[in-house]
Amino acid sequence: MAIDKVTSASITDSAVTDAKLSFNANQFRNIIINGDMSIAQRATSTASITSGAYHTVDRFKTNISSLGTWTQSRDTTVPTGQGFATSLKMDCTTADGSPSSGDFLNIGTRFEGQMLQYLKKGTSSAESLTLSFWVRSNKTGTYTAELYDSDNTRYVSKTYSISSADTWEKKTITYDGDTTGAFGNDNNVSLSVFFWLGAGSDYTGGTFNNGTWGSGGNNTRVSSSQVNLADSTSNEWYITGVQLEAGTSASDFEFLPFDVNQQRCQRYFVQYGRDLNGAGDINVGIGQWYSASEIVYNIYSPVRMRVKPTITSPTVSGGYRFHKAGSYTDVDTGGVMTNCDNQALSVYKSGLSGGTGGQATFVAFIVAGAKVQFSAEL
Repeated sequence: MAIDKVTSASITDSAVTDAKLSFNANQFRNIIINGDMSIAQRATSTASITSGAYHTVDRFKTNISSLGTWTQSRDTTVPTGQGFATSLKMDCTTADGSPSSGDFLNIGTRFEGQMLQYLKKGTSSAESLTLSFWVRSNKTGTYTAELYDSDNTRYVSKTYSISSADTWEKKTITYDGDTTGAFGNDNNVSLSVFFWLGAGSDYTGGTFNNGTWGSGGNNTRVSSSQVNLADSTSNEWYITGVQLEAGTSASDFEFLPFDVNQQRCQRYFVQYGRDLNGAGDINVGIGQWYSASEIVYNIYSPVRMRVKPTITSPTVSGGYRFHKAGSYTDVDTGGVMTNCDNQALSVYKSGLSGGTGGQATFVAFIVAGAKVQFSAEL
């Protein structure tokens, strides 16, 4: 078998391009983070969802306004033979068969502008984008998938169809590059992907943009044929293998090592808690008594977060133990954020007693549900 000779002329700078290599040398090929739904730091299932938040799977946010009640879970129902172990599932538990004009439900994921500069948006060389994913539902019909540019309030949507009930189907959608409006080169949200599951006339009542970038108003963003997944408590919807990449064709899903995927998610959210360690106490931070009633303790994030995070610490009766010489104090909350950057995280707790200023301490979470959550979400 003849082997073509490799010459210096064939590997010149001009001859070797990102397009020929099928990836951008400075990026992961897949813009989506956690597209295989493998990371779910907050929970693996959340019931009674009626408000927007990150509920289970990292980087995928539920956006909702008065359209049914839902249980969201990281599920093990997946397409056979594709390498996926988990999917995101939406399960309708309270139906709404007649959405009001402003009602909506979608699942979205967001991206920083500084990570998207290679797409050259807002120039004559703007890259096309191809979205691919596996989807399944008992509710057949037309759905809308949208790209939304927050920097310039521009958006483009296309539809896909679920043809067979309760059957995994792979979908591929290509969007033209947008030559108007550049992404900001910073750590704020520039681009979002929305998977629409239902919407009222405020989103469906205009002339659907149908693949054309523009800013014609919210009522152009969702197809008038969009199904209402909230119309029955029998309805459920699954998605996995979500990939968004430059170009006009979909490549195979880019699987990343679990630890790499987790670290990418932790740029936006990190939590420490007893729930993550099973039975027994978990020691989470060291610090000192600031006074007889105040403590500052430190936790070091495994990665540098997007910005200085906010902290959430749920109330758990006796769930948080602050140690002092030969003793400890058990309280119901873990504290609030104090001086820190986006990796060295300091937590302040007041309302204690019996401490000695300057004395060392360590903090333990001792009851299920006790945790501190640091969020730098977009």
